[in-house]
Amino acid sequence: MSIRLSIILCLFYTCRLLAQDPIFTQSNFIQETLNPGFSGFEDNGRTHLGILHRTQWPNLNLKINTQYAFWNKSVDFGPGDGFGFGFSLLRHHESFTNYGHHQLNANYAHRVNLRGGWFFRPGVEVGVGTKNFQFRNLTLADQININTGVIAPNTVDPLALNNDDVWFLDIGAGVVFERTEMNGITYWFGASVKHLNRPNISFVQGENLPLNMLFAAHGNFRFPFLNDYSIMMTSSFLQQGDYNRLDLGALFQVNQFLIGVTAATNPAGNTGSSHLLTSINGFIGLEYTDFRFGLSYDANTTGIGRTNGVYEVSVTYLSRCRSCNTDRGRKR
Repeated sequence: MSIRLSIILCLFYTCRLLAQDPIFTQSNFIQETLNPGFSGFEDNGRTHLGILHRTQWPNLNLKINTQYAFWNKSVDFGPGDGFGFGFSLLRHHESFTNYGHHQLNANYAHRVNLRGGWFFRPGVEVGVGTKNFQFRNLTLADQININTGVIAPNTVDPLALNNDDVWFLDIGAGVVFERTEMNGITYWFGASVKHLNRPNISFVQGENLPLNMLFAAHGNFRFPFLNDYSIMMTSSFLQQGDYNRLDLGALFQVNQFLIGVTAATNPAGNTGSSHLLTSINGFIGLEYTDFRFGLSYDANTTGIGRTNGVYEVSVTYLSRCRSCNTDRGRKR
């Protein structure tokens, strides 16, 4: 009974994983994870690259590890016009079911000068993904001899036929509107859609399970604080299938130090026991030369149990502006 229950729980939990994309807490500050319109966002021929590592629920057997790496570069031509391009790599692994997801994306964003300080950045993302479930490692019901306790090596269960990885083409798009004022105030807002082509991610041969599109809307407002310091207000709304998430937060920068806090909420309230506030997420960072180091921790506010929270570590690099009279700082 316990083995069958474990298999049922395994399949149920993995269905939830397949239906939703991995989301990073620090996507409020590294928006390349959500929107291809941010390819080359720093302008002036600068190169922006980085890596994020996320560990979710390390205190449970359901521990999830996710890594994301990206590289993008801007190319400038004309009076404020240009484009950006780049690549990203995602790796996602869930320990209990041994479910894995790997994806490589190529991004392109065009920069259009709308005059009056406004810029428009439409972007597109094309990638190849693979998902695997390691079915060959499962022990299925007809392999178990209850009387003797012997585990047979063979099975006639159709799940055993699904040993192949699922490969799929994935297409997404996004837009960003941006404006910078002379007094150091900057703001932008954008929206994106992932999985426009609804790729089939079914592990069962001959069946079709379209991946739900992920809709995202986000915005930032950054302004000076006490002359040399700054405050950045952030917001992000995500919708995929029946689930949505709204994040609201702020990032304070004092010299090379950064301190941020974000509230993650669940406006949908899919069940009667759903919590509106799901976590409070703290962030600390340090800028050293051209690098930025970040560490965040999500403190769960629901009754899910002692999960030990969610940890994220990030390192990003931004090359210096060689075409500027004076080297300017990051936009984000």
